[in-house]
Amino acid sequence: MMRFILPFVLFVILSVFLYRGLGRDTAEIPSPLVGKAAPAFVLPLLHEPAKQFASKEMLGKVWLLNVWASWCSSCKDEHPLLMNFSQQHIVPVVGMDYKDKPVDGNETLKAAGDPYNLVVSDIDGSVGFNFGVYGVPETYVIDKQGIIRYKLIGPVTPQNLQKTILPMVARLQAQ
Repeated sequence: MMRFILPFVLFVILSVFLYRGLGRDTAEIPSPLVGKAAPAFVLPLLHEPAKQFASKEMLGKVWLLNVWASWCSSCKDEHPLLMNFSQQHIVPVVGMDYKDKPVDGNETLKAAGDPYNLVVSDIDGSVGFNFGVYGVPETYVIDKQGIIRYKLIGPVTPQNLQKTILPMVARLQAQ
């Protein structure tokens, strides 16, 4: 009888860990970059490739970095929400067109509207890689000192915007 107890106890322990792991929200994957300086970058503007944007230009401002692509269906799902949000002028929103052809990114924004204060083009995905992008869309809240304070994997929704992003932005802007 004793020889069955140990395997049973191990089975129960493993089952608990499996249950807890499966119950986690995949959009809440912890990022090792949260609490650390956002990777510095200089990228061409999507609409004017001859001009460049350097992330250091945002120092002193709380801002959002939204990583998206024309080929991303979830990006299309969050787009109307970003359009409404950008009209409120709460915080600058920088778009990063990720691993995309600039012509496709431009056509997408021309057709659906452009919610961004500016859009950069990360054609080879190297800046996205430095940010630890798992896939698109992803959104980062970056504080006045250039520290990543939050990373959202997946589309921005009314719930995560109201419950997490907006309160965090307000708190960071007040600091």
